[in-house]
Amino acid sequence: MAVSHAPLKNPQTQPRSISVLGSTGSIGCNTVDLLESNQNAFTVEALTAGSNWKLLAEQAIKLGASVAVINDESAYDDLKNALSGTKIKACAGEAALVEAASMPSDMVVASIVGAAGLKPTMEAAKRGAMVALANKECLVSAGELLLAEVSKGGATLIPVDSEHSAIFQVFDFDNPKSVAGITLTASGGPFRELSLAEMADVTPERALKHPNWDMGAKISIDSATMMNKGLEIIEAFHLFPVALEAIEVLVHPQSVVHSLVSYVDGSVLAQMGTPDMRTPIAYALAWPGRMKAPSKMLSLADVGRLDFEAPDEERFPALRLARQALQTGKSAPTILNAANEIAVAAFLQGRVGFLQIAEIVESVLETVDSSAMGSLDDVLAIDDEARKVALSLINT
Repeated sequence: MAVSHAPLKNPQTQPRSISVLGSTGSIGCNTVDLLESNQNAFTVEALTAGSNWKLLAEQAIKLGASVAVINDESAYDDLKNALSGTKIKACAGEAALVEAASMPSDMVVASIVGAAGLKPTMEAAKRGAMVALANKECLVSAGELLLAEVSKGGATLIPVDSEHSAIFQVFDFDNPKSVAGITLTASGGPFRELSLAEMADVTPERALKHPNWDMGAKISIDSATMMNKGLEIIEAFHLFPVALEAIEVLVHPQSVVHSLVSYVDGSVLAQMGTPDMRTPIAYALAWPGRMKAPSKMLSLADVGRLDFEAPDEERFPALRLARQALQTGKSAPTILNAANEIAVAAFLQGRVGFLQIAEIVESVLETVDSSAMGSLDDVLAIDDEARKVALSLINT
């Protein structure tokens, strides 16, 4: 992992310039919340969104951003009109999104959900920015390519996922051989105790009701299938210098212990906190320092007990599929991610059942050959092929 330990600007004494890619999503809104409450510590260069021009304009005005970019070009006029009378520049389209990532900010928060975040995140890495990475797909679909750009550009990756942030905070990067393994914790989602027969009938509405976390729709469904944890295994493999067999998953319903690092002397270090994404986001924004966040302080006395159990891969096959994709290598993780995005979207639309999500992903993995990827164009081509195969399975 390309982590720099050189002294960086401390946002408490010198403002750190920030660009937020995907500012209107769940992670983006939490980031904006933190930036708003710490405006003296940050300046905002660019904010981007997919189609929610109204919220984007409100955020840009509130934070005094230099540029606001909407990916949906049909929303450009609405965004421009909403920003009329301000000094904020309105832009639209994919090229403008990539250009926003290339603006000379100290840090880029990469929180665009899905493969749409690949190009702008790559651009931020190329120019050597600190990249607060909240987009799983960048490492899952293009991990080796992204890390190559990080290394070449001298960028720094700081994970924002609560699990990877937890590991990042307690991992001894100076002595990686002292690490015996890492454990990603999982809440188990809303269906942790349901049988396969019961899960066959669950609705999107039920699947979206996560017991602990407030997340976007796609991530909530991934949590319910435990595909999010499968994707996190692949992320962790790229982020931390450990072997695949040294990465474990442990179901922890309270979501208090966010992940653990085991050391060769028998020590196990864990990062704990209340389930609030503002904590890992704040850690990333202020790294290598810390900043105050409005998250509720953890009281173990109030929690009372912490439970742990091994995941059931028969009821949640997504974990097995993710490990298989990582072992297969080449483009298999890209295929896994693309097929899952299509299957999740179909489930949310009521076109397939809950259990069919993993079935579709497995069928696409068996259908599309894994091949080497030498460029982002290769990644996008394979991603497109996998999506088409997934759609054909859904439409038959």
